[in-house]
Amino acid sequence: MNSERRKILLIEPPFYRLFKSRYSLDRFPLSLGYLAGAIRGSKRWDVMAYNADFHPRSELMKVGYLTGPGFENYLNSLKEPSGEIWSEVRSVLEEYTPSIVGISAKSQNFASARMVARLVKEMDERIVVVMGGPHPSMLGGKLLDYPEIDIVVRGEGEKTITELLAAIEKRDAFDDVRGISFRKGGRIVENPQREFIQDLDKLDFPHTIAPAVLRDYSSYPSSAFQFVFATRGCPYDCFFCGSRKIWSRKVRFRSVDNVIGEIESLRKLGLRYIHFDDDTFGVTKAYIRSLCNVLIERCPGLRWSCEVHGKLVDDEIMSLMKASGCYSVQIGIESGNNEILAAMKKNITIEEASAACEIIKKHGISVEAFFIVGFPQETEETLQDTVNAMKELHCDRLSYSIFTPYPGTEAYEFCKERGLIDERFDESLYYHQSPANCFCMNISPERFRVLAGRIERLVDRKNKLSRIKRIFSANVFKKIRERGIAESIKRGKKLLCGR
Repeated sequence: MNSERRKILLIEPPFYRLFKSRYSLDRFPLSLGYLAGAIRGSKRWDVMAYNADFHPRSELMKVGYLTGPGFENYLNSLKEPSGEIWSEVRSVLEEYTPSIVGISAKSQNFASARMVARLVKEMDERIVVVMGGPHPSMLGGKLLDYPEIDIVVRGEGEKTITELLAAIEKRDAFDDVRGISFRKGGRIVENPQREFIQDLDKLDFPHTIAPAVLRDYSSYPSSAFQFVFATRGCPYDCFFCGSRKIWSRKVRFRSVDNVIGEIESLRKLGLRYIHFDDDTFGVTKAYIRSLCNVLIERCPGLRWSCEVHGKLVDDEIMSLMKASGCYSVQIGIESGNNEILAAMKKNITIEEASAACEIIKKHGISVEAFFIVGFPQETEETLQDTVNAMKELHCDRLSYSIFTPYPGTEAYEFCKERGLIDERFDESLYYHQSPANCFCMNISPERFRVLAGRIERLVDRKNKLSRIKRIFSANVFKKIRERGIAESIKRGKKLLCGR
């Protein structure tokens, strides 16, 4: 291969920007960061990471817009690649002239990922298109039915991409590269699965390579780099989630010292807040204790947030998390009905979830509660139980999604077996806020849309009220504090004057 063409472009496809040009994913995707770090480590390829879903002057997203006029914009953007974002993608390709393009795809942005792949091939058919991420990991070689995709990477990509690049560079066959699917002699070859990386401490910190690889790095807010993975894998078995097929249920932990080292490095950049991006923070109470104790010792003043499973919540753990700087916790409650929770294998009851929220709040930590509506077994009665839980739950913010059966998950197979999905299933139409979503056996699509609309308005109202309360409380505290300072100054003057 010509050394002048030894360049790889890693792309996060646009999704939010298809709804509105200034809707934006204001973060450096960790997947691109880890891959870019592995490629730079080989010192044989130039790499650029391009988040095509980022806009430097981003606008606050509104759920109502995603389900309303934004949905039409989204569909039109996928039909005709003539919009602003697709022109930008073309410009980046022409400017960088890669010989390989790696695209990270989730189910909800797979249609966009395919559009990017088509634009690549239109520019130069010789460019090798490699697609990885959750969606390819779930479906493997099935994605090679699309001619614009040349190679599929399944599972963790850091070792796979470096081996694949070495094979391409030497013009070797791909037979020995584990974890990929490719075409050979008119047939699809599925190489054996790659083993998981056991020592996660060997991976580069994504933010450290961002200045060298991330397109428009200087335009990103510092908060774009606040996300940290401490673990890979999730021990739970939720019906709707694909994590166990991608990472497995066996959790791999980074050492506490390695995680703290990344956080200390982020703090040197001026970051005061970080978010643990793990599927489930900590996973075990022992790991949480170890991590929090070292955070207290080495990162005083840090503020951090995470998503935690209700089973891990107790007074001891929340007290320790609070002491180490935790200010906000996300918790997946999903439904207000215990039969639905059991059917989705959530491993928690609504009573336990509610009690967990009370404990978190008791320790002065903000709570964001995740809910999903529209499960296949849902009835109007179970939906009402969820509405009641949303109203009564002691939380600061609600996060609302509509059930989406992503291909490769247990939920997808369940829906397919019951005729809720057929061979015409188009994943581009379905995402967590899509007005097209309805996979209920007991509620018609028309009726579900009415009920979902009511729930959306409830969520918006509760979140707006919570935001007003937070602003009011902050202003009151500020006035009290300012008044207290003013009184102290006045008393000090009196003392100095001998009064």
